[in-house]
Amino acid sequence: MLAGLPAKNAMNVIEIASFGGPDVLRLATRPVPVAGVGEVLIRVGASGINRPDVLQRAGMYPAPAGASDIPGLEIAGAIVGGDEKALQDAGLNVGDRVCALVAGGGYAEYCVAPIGQCLPVPQGLSDVEAASLPETFFTVWSNVFDRGGLKAGETLLVQGGTSGIGVTAIQVAKAMGARVIATAGSDAKCEACLALGADHAINYKTQDFQAEALRLTDGRGVDVVLDMVAGSYVAKELQCLAEDGRLVIIAVQGGVQGEINAGLVMRKRLTITGSTLRARPVSFKEGIARACFQHVWPLLAAGRVKPVIHSVFAAVDASHTSGSGASRAHALMESNQHIGKIILTWSAA
Repeated sequence: MLAGLPAKNAMNVIEIASFGGPDVLRLATRPVPVAGVGEVLIRVGASGINRPDVLQRAGMYPAPAGASDIPGLEIAGAIVGGDEKALQDAGLNVGDRVCALVAGGGYAEYCVAPIGQCLPVPQGLSDVEAASLPETFFTVWSNVFDRGGLKAGETLLVQGGTSGIGVTAIQVAKAMGARVIATAGSDAKCEACLALGADHAINYKTQDFQAEALRLTDGRGVDVVLDMVAGSYVAKELQCLAEDGRLVIIAVQGGVQGEINAGLVMRKRLTITGSTLRARPVSFKEGIARACFQHVWPLLAAGRVKPVIHSVFAAVDASHTSGSGASRAHALMESNQHIGKIILTWSAA
């Protein structure tokens, strides 16, 4: 038996009983997964909650082929076994604490992860804090810096500055020497953005973010927009981009259809791009992991960038008869009242 495995080959998971609201999440028992070539088995201490989990639960974001049907895209915990050669090549050992990006299966006491998508837990961070890192930090690095090409001295506009993605984008962009403007849906959330390091915050419910972004840049516009809304926002975002600006779309909470002024795109030499991460190959995600380890993990270790945790829920309640912790976590995410990350905790057998 591998180190750290339960006496019985079974584990608690949170599964989607049927597509619907938060109450369709339920506690279930599944066999402990088996790590394959290039993979490790992790005893999960904490799992991050992300918007794609909510979409999967609602039936709007199916798991990629070959991925677990159990939701959950990021975890933190201890390695209990796996491909010994891959572990050796990666400089990791059984017992090491890691956080990992996974394509599914994160709402469980044990989870398999490609070893190249695992990173050591930064010194001083708990499993709860570490579980908040992979999905948002990988997404921000891939889209803001790789696709968006944000550089020191440029200006980034972050839509939804208090989301998990938003709090990460604000901190990392500032640490990399960029100027940051964030939008949020209340004055209190705008204050939170400023406290995280944003240079300016725009309440999109009381202010026109296009006009404000142009005013704050003396009419020049911003260099990069990180957009999680799309829909009607796209036309306004193109208007507030500077020449050679880049619009990066990573979610479509405002709808998939948007208006594009092609003449404006040509005159200002704009780039419109976007991406999703979940279905990308392991090799692609490994590249992001290496970049994050090189550029961002030192910032976490130095305390220049910090996890922002809003709420923590126990995945399994005291009676072990319901998945109510996960249901409450999803309800909170859908309420949009959170600032930062929402986390599930586990106590493996």
